Amino acid sequence: MDKDRIAGSAKDFAGKVESTAGGFADDATMQAGGRARQATGAAQNLYGQAKDAARDASDAAVGYAKDAYENSGDSFRDGSEAIARKVQENPLSAMLIAGGVGFALALLMSRRPRAPVRSRYFG
Repeated sequence: MDKDRIAGSAKDFAGKVESTAGGFADDATMQAGGRARQATGAAQNLYGQAKDAARDASDAAVGYAKDAYENSGDSFRDGSEAIARKVQENPLSAMLIAGGVGFALALLMSRRPRAPVRSRYFG
């Protein structure tokens, strides 16, 4: 629990007491001051609740990130093992796929760069 929530609740309660006492004493100034303190306390309490919610959300995000980081090595290892098994089971198709990828990369890398488009502005 955040200290702003505690202080806000205390101010809210003190404002209610002051407003009620002003009502009994027919003192409008005391009532107004109590209502102002009550509103300030309620706002501070809401601010503390928002800080608590943000802290909880950031803690959850950090937990999810840690879990993802810890499990990423296992996922990579499992994927590598699956690819190795497929290559061992079908070496010819693996060679054809690797050759096709190499051919496509060679085509992409051996292309001439395109000439820049020149346009004239007639204005």
